[in-house]
Amino acid sequence: MRYSKRIRQFILATVAGLALYFSPIVAEESFAAEKGDITAVELKESAKQYLGVPYRYGGTSENGFDCSGFVLTVYKELGIKLPRTSSSMYQVGEKVSKDDLQPGDLVFFNTSGSGISHVGIYYGDGKFIHSQTGKGVSITELNDKWYWGDRYVGAKRVANVKLVAKAD
Repeated sequence: MRYSKRIRQFILATVAGLALYFSPIVAEESFAAEKGDITAVELKESAKQYLGVPYRYGGTSENGFDCSGFVLTVYKELGIKLPRTSSSMYQVGEKVSKDDLQPGDLVFFNTSGSGISHVGIYYGDGKFIHSQTGKGVSITELNDKWYWGDRYVGAKRVANVKLVAKAD
């Protein structure tokens, strides 16, 4: 009887280990599978409706957004599921060089000195829309020489954004 208890413990430990090992892969695939088609016009309209909404740490509503809460809400309205935090968002999608940015690409920054700590949505023409402390949802120059330009880390494409207007 003692032997079968050890076998059960071994099986349980093996199953638990495999579940932990494969869980990040499952999580990443579930977000990647949500990648969808939207137009740049839809994206910009969805994002700019929140201009002026105040910054609120942990916020995900019109009462206030933090940076990732804003991005999460805009994409959720467009039917695209993203993780909750900026560092988790950086783990999904495909890398995009700064020279190839398109409206809708997520742009990431290191504002804390310890990795990804801020995210916004590339808006086009060298600008991005985001929620920032003290200003709330606003449009900012990506290469801003006073702050954002030096803190830019990279970009990810999480949606297929069509650059033409949607037909009526």
